[in-house]
Amino acid sequence: MELREAIAARRTTNGPFLPDPVSAEHQRVLVEVAARAPSQLNSQPWRFVLVESRDTIEAVAAISGRSMRTAMGNGTFFERYKRYFRFSEQEMERTRTGMFFDKLPAPLRPFSRSVFTRWGQAAMNVLRVPATLGEQNRQLVAGSPLLLGVMLDRAEYRPGELSAFYSLFSMGAAMENVWLTTTELGLGLQFISFPMEVPGAWEEIVDLLAVPDDLELMAVYRVGYLPEQARRPVIDWTSAQRRHVSQYVFRETCRTPQEGWDGDGGPGRGPGPAGTPT
Repeated sequence: MELREAIAARRTTNGPFLPDPVSAEHQRVLVEVAARAPSQLNSQPWRFVLVESRDTIEAVAAISGRSMRTAMGNGTFFERYKRYFRFSEQEMERTRTGMFFDKLPAPLRPFSRSVFTRWGQAAMNVLRVPATLGEQNRQLVAGSPLLLGVMLDRAEYRPGELSAFYSLFSMGAAMENVWLTTTELGLGLQFISFPMEVPGAWEEIVDLLAVPDDLELMAVYRVGYLPEQARRPVIDWTSAQRRHVSQYVFRETCRTPQEGWDGDGGPGRGPGPAGTPT
């Protein structure tokens, strides 16, 4: 697969993976391409932990599902990310950002636009939407054959100092290498972010993975092979739109948008229930 093809084909996996273990060869490829990312002064601040233990994966899944249920049930998730929610194709086309909820059970559709009100949140809770999504999230994570934890060396990642920016930049480059390589290998990837949304939940995962004091756990991803026919979750969304080039590129100064390059940025799927919107 050519690089530009992999970039265009990159997706976040909303649905389940095949139960097949991720081969040792492919696991090694993923961490080796991560190591080829750029880093300030070749500091290579990233560290990775590969998790195949069913007990550990089940425990992370339980934490993630519970966190999603809590964050959606108390309204903090909707309040924090409401600017990214879209409920019509027209709105998605107009904003060209965010997540389009194109798959909702019929009983939920009348409440979609009121979800950000106190009444709407109460209705969602009565209809057990947070519980449904939380359990869906738990099942997705629990069904993953592999988890990938990403850490940074605290000797390099020092919040409040310039080194923290360099470390985060390097980690992002390393993970993009991983993400593009999963596309080539027939693997899927999804960020497990809901434990970050609920106080105390992330610390539980840090303990489960026995992260030492000199490392900072930054992210956990679920990884697995993709089925030929992807099955979409009961409640699902897409994020196919990208901004027009003139909306994010300027020429010479930031007063002059780049003209003449506008066009569709290509399809893409955003995070499903295991991840927050990006």
